Amino acid sequence: MKVGLFIPCYVDQFYPKVAIATLQLLEKCGCTVGFPTNQTCCGQPMANSGFEHLSLDCNRLFIENFAEYDYVVGPSGSCILHLKEHLHDEKRETEATALRGKVYELCEFLTDVLQVKNLQASFPHRVGFHQSCHGQRGLGLSQMSELMAEPFSKPAQLLAQVQGLELIPLTRTDECCGFGGTFSVMEEAVSVKMGKDRVADHLQHGAEYITGADVSCLMHMEGILRRSGSKVQVLHVAEILNGG
Repeated sequence: MKVGLFIPCYVDQFYPKVAIATLQLLEKCGCTVGFPTNQTCCGQPMANSGFEHLSLDCNRLFIENFAEYDYVVGPSGSCILHLKEHLHDEKRETEATALRGKVYELCEFLTDVLQVKNLQASFPHRVGFHQSCHGQRGLGLSQMSELMAEPFSKPAQLLAQVQGLELIPLTRTDECCGFGGTFSVMEEAVSVKMGKDRVADHLQHGAEYITGADVSCLMHMEGILRRSGSKVQVLHVAEILNGG
């Protein structure tokens, strides 16, 4: 299958190793991966700030870059959710509609489309998984704890295939880290307090690493860990699934 690799702008600029790990992981799983080199931001920052009309050129460029692929996969739940719900173009709406149905977050693509069962990866560490809000409540990557329903987690299903990895329990399994994109700028104090609470949950349960499917959330928590002098590290789930 022909997969278009979509890399969010902040991953490209600050965490290129996540992009490389995503590419390598998809290729290991048998995908033919293409990377349009002129791709840009998906437009989520503008839309979330109330200026969705400013993201129209981003939409048009995204359609131009990715319409030809069987699937489009990215290592970011928040950006993928934005594309699934907001990718429109009056001049190419048929293509936009089709493309919205082909866009997948990495973990859901591995579990739902490829149905990966035997990842060849090893990571002998105690790991805490942070479930980002967009991935959980928007994409349905895991069950919401407030619902009286059978629990599930697509990222945890994948991490369970990694040899030596111990996925630690958390007291509040799906609590927001407080990043929220522009929320962390507009409400800095609240964002930091929420982030400290989220990090503390992982530390109290002995995490050596914190992982997740959104680098933005991990970046927020990484800053808190560094400022406190903690030795706990953060890694995107792609980096662990790719071999650690």
